[in-house]
Amino acid sequence: MRIIFFGPPGAGKGTQAKLLSSYLDIPHLSTGEVLRSKLNEKDELSNKLKHVMTSGNLVSDEILNKIVSITLLTDNCKKGFILDGYPRTIVQSEYLNSFMDKQDMIVNKIINIDLDDKNIENRITLRSRTENRTDDSLEVIRTRIIKYNNETKPIVQFYKSKYPLIFFELNGDQKIEKIHSEIINIVKKCWFPLNFMYHILTYTRVIMYSPSFIFFT
Repeated sequence: MRIIFFGPPGAGKGTQAKLLSSYLDIPHLSTGEVLRSKLNEKDELSNKLKHVMTSGNLVSDEILNKIVSITLLTDNCKKGFILDGYPRTIVQSEYLNSFMDKQDMIVNKIINIDLDDKNIENRITLRSRTENRTDDSLEVIRTRIIKYNNETKPIVQFYKSKYPLIFFELNGDQKIEKIHSEIINIVKKCWFPLNFMYHILTYTRVIMYSPSFIFFT
């Protein structure tokens, strides 16, 4: 199963992605983990990444897209994967759609954990105090929220409108266990691939329906 997680900072998508990864026994691919893993390799792309990160610059869409696509083609991802924190921009989204189409891959579920701005501020502020972190000032938190709303939220809305059959939105202002339970119920439901509407238009006769799959001929 291939799943994309969306959610603003502090919504808990990373926590839920890890829990689901353990439940489904498929890799959880957070942007940070993917980049850190690449840094341990020795090739031209990892050298480019090291240069960018040591210089304090942001990793470009071009480099990140290439690293993610290479990761998705590894044996580790054959059974499926959970993307967390990618795609974040329109360029990344367009690249991912094109890449998966060329590789004949489908996305089975898109899960957005929503949380309003005030709750995000309160949650990250509390976390910062608990963990004694100084890098999450209110100004920094609000900057991250604005960046998410400007760059990533439009992508979430795009997927929501274009793929309503596989898009699920959850209230992030709930206990971790409750959200996890809702997600498990979602993945247990019959799944529809990202190109479902293509199949509807292309094929004319449904020959079998089951709780897990829809087959066409």
